[in-house]
Amino acid sequence: MSELEEKKLQPEEYNADNIQVLEGLEAVRKRPAMYIGDVGERGLHHLVYEVVDNSIDEALAGHCNRIDVTIYPDNSISVLDNGRGIPTDMHEKEHRSALEVVLTVLHAGGKFNKDSYKVSGGLHGVGVSCVNALSKHLQADVYRNGIHFVQEYAFGKPLYSVKETEKTDYRGTKITFTPDDTIFNVSEYKYDILAGRLKELAFLNKRITITLTDQRVTEENGQFKSETFYSEEGLKDFIRFLDSGRTKIMEMPIYIEGEKSNVPIEVVMQYNDGFSENIHSYVNNINTIEGGTHLTGFRRALTTTLKRYAVNNKMLEKLEKQKIEISGDDFREGLTAIISVKVAEPQFEGQTKTKLGNGEVDGIVSSMVSEMLNHYLEEHPRDAKQIVDKVVLAATARHAARRARELVQRKSAFSGGGLPGKLSDCSSKVAEDCELYLVEGDSAGGTAKQGRDAHFQAILPLRGKILNVEKAPQHRVLDSEEIKNIYTALGVTIGTEDDHKALNMEKLRYHKVIIMTDADVDGSHIATLILTFFFRHMRELIEQGHVYIATPPLYLVKKGDNEQYAWTDEERDGLISQFGGDNNSKVHVQRYKGLGEMNDEQLWSTTMDPARRTLRQVTIENAMEADYIFSMLMGDEVPPRREFIEKNARYANIDI
Repeated sequence: MSELEEKKLQPEEYNADNIQVLEGLEAVRKRPAMYIGDVGERGLHHLVYEVVDNSIDEALAGHCNRIDVTIYPDNSISVLDNGRGIPTDMHEKEHRSALEVVLTVLHAGGKFNKDSYKVSGGLHGVGVSCVNALSKHLQADVYRNGIHFVQEYAFGKPLYSVKETEKTDYRGTKITFTPDDTIFNVSEYKYDILAGRLKELAFLNKRITITLTDQRVTEENGQFKSETFYSEEGLKDFIRFLDSGRTKIMEMPIYIEGEKSNVPIEVVMQYNDGFSENIHSYVNNINTIEGGTHLTGFRRALTTTLKRYAVNNKMLEKLEKQKIEISGDDFREGLTAIISVKVAEPQFEGQTKTKLGNGEVDGIVSSMVSEMLNHYLEEHPRDAKQIVDKVVLAATARHAARRARELVQRKSAFSGGGLPGKLSDCSSKVAEDCELYLVEGDSAGGTAKQGRDAHFQAILPLRGKILNVEKAPQHRVLDSEEIKNIYTALGVTIGTEDDHKALNMEKLRYHKVIIMTDADVDGSHIATLILTFFFRHMRELIEQGHVYIATPPLYLVKKGDNEQYAWTDEERDGLISQFGGDNNSKVHVQRYKGLGEMNDEQLWSTTMDPARRTLRQVTIENAMEADYIFSMLMGDEVPPRREFIEKNARYANIDI
């Protein structure tokens, strides 16, 4: 045996010298995803939210009413508030400025002291020190006690001690930081993502002015792009915004506000003539997309209170005669509601740590909502009757939907001949490797079938435009042949004992579901209809990262034997200039409006080949904004849709 082989057989030394102790913020830089979720687009924007959350805490404590967020041309960001200013005096235990402690020590800050903040926002609770650790440069400007204090940092380490600069009448804190591009795999801030969150915060915290200014974009009037978010009535304004594209069945929303067992609770709810349940829940300004005890308490109170009122007023006799049992789902159909609670020490659970686990909150929310909703129903009998009539209609429709749902289940996954006839399945049965293309029309479906890799790519052609589910009850949704084919092809089942609309994903047959439509108005409409269906009836599919949109090229630019594809007008113009030089009329440009205009080899090489294609993953960054957009685009109200199209038409790359 050689010396090298003998050495390999020896147990590795493992002693105290092998234990690495990460000092200060080194742990954050070593494992950033543990602290901010990821190092992609979501994590990059989360840095801003951590700083803004500090300012919101000052507002919740009654010391701040304005927050200004600015994006600079180099993609650095500043957050300025008019709060009390981070303390700058000497920290007794740390023997350095309190400002430096807050910016360099994890879990240091006023929010851990109940005398400073009763409750505080933020999901991860890591605070501004994490932002400092993940920034190549950060500057803190504190305006406090009539003095302007400054300290700068590089990669989380102070460049100098806190210093006084000049006297000032201003009061507040300004944090300016540049994310470390060696850590993040994206470096560009998206205005719309930040605007969506800041708008949400303005609704959740009434009478706070929040501005967002983008100095990378200059408007026609010479001003930087800027928006101001302000809500006088908070959640009441929030629900008006969410339901602006829906037809309401009650004049005013039901509003509940109060505090029980030191838990401030705010609830607003109203019914519309739609068929989806749209409940948004928040804890300390965090959107709890996985729900939790506060949502459970609300749902139970809603069901028991409305049912008791309906029974006492003999409003369910029609259902009793038909032997139709009423369920919790029926009370939530066509309901838009927002629940916001503030919890001193929230316990977050779930896959994405956005599910409230505090057991005591369930009973607290249930008790308050039940008591105040009961008062409302007694005092507003007309609204109460309209709500109960809506519930009765929902129960009747659910009864009709049961058979349609059972038919879908019966034909579902791995049942042999139950797969849709138009489905060209793949040979692999390993769901993690398999892809399903939802393709517009038989012609494009045929081309995709010829061009695909049949081992892992399946093709399901869709005939025309699928049903607009925003305007349809569940039994009509499940009666739609195209939608039944999607359910059956995917192998998912619908409904549990607790939730008749829940999606069972255990037998999902494809882990990539790819929407592939033509690059024209009809194609965009079909893609939007499919996304609306997924968002309203298969949201778990989106939330678990299974939904994608294919990006076929818009142009083929040719000159002689040279040809290249272009996905944007800018790419097209660049290729024309590159190929043509001074003689651009000799360059031929073909505009692809339909997938069928490409042959199978072209479709494979540009759009379906994993080595060369570009897929856009569909995610829900902001459930509030997504709910509003789908209801507005696919609902009955024309003015908000027209306004949205006019505002965004210049961003759409489609021909009319």
